[in-house]
Amino acid sequence: MASNPLVLQGTLNRIRGNVVIATYPQLNVTAGYLGKEGISFQLEGEASQLIGTLTGAIPSPEPYQYATVTVHLLRTQSLSQLYLAQMLVTTNLGNVTVFPDTDTIAPFVLLNAVISSVQEMPFNGTNPEMVVRLRGTYVQNALMWASG
Repeated sequence: MASNPLVLQGTLNRIRGNVVIATYPQLNVTAGYLGKEGISFQLEGEASQLIGTLTGAIPSPEPYQYATVTVHLLRTQSLSQLYLAQMLVTTNLGNVTVFPDTDTIAPFVLLNAVISSVQEMPFNGTNPEMVVRLRGTYVQNALMWASG
């Protein structure tokens, strides 16, 4: 008798995602402060380049990539005002840790993160979100630093 070929698909937890800002814990974001879109994470650019040669290509790994974290804060809560107040003082945040919506992916640590931008906010009573973008560097390709 053949076994079931299906692979367990796992589980997502829509309220698990959060953002931790070590230097400014008052800016930490958990599910209760978020609009429906929650948090998203994006690595920008290439993790490694292939440099063409006459007969092939040479790999050239990047030691880091820029990363963008998009946070859909509820502007109906005071955390959105804390972010705006933080921008008046400094947009530099230091290290930021982003926890995904599943425990099968390790948290992403961004170095030298900043508050990059705040999206347009419609003040017509139809959208409660203030979308904040954080950017930082995501370190990768650790074997590059190995001495041999």
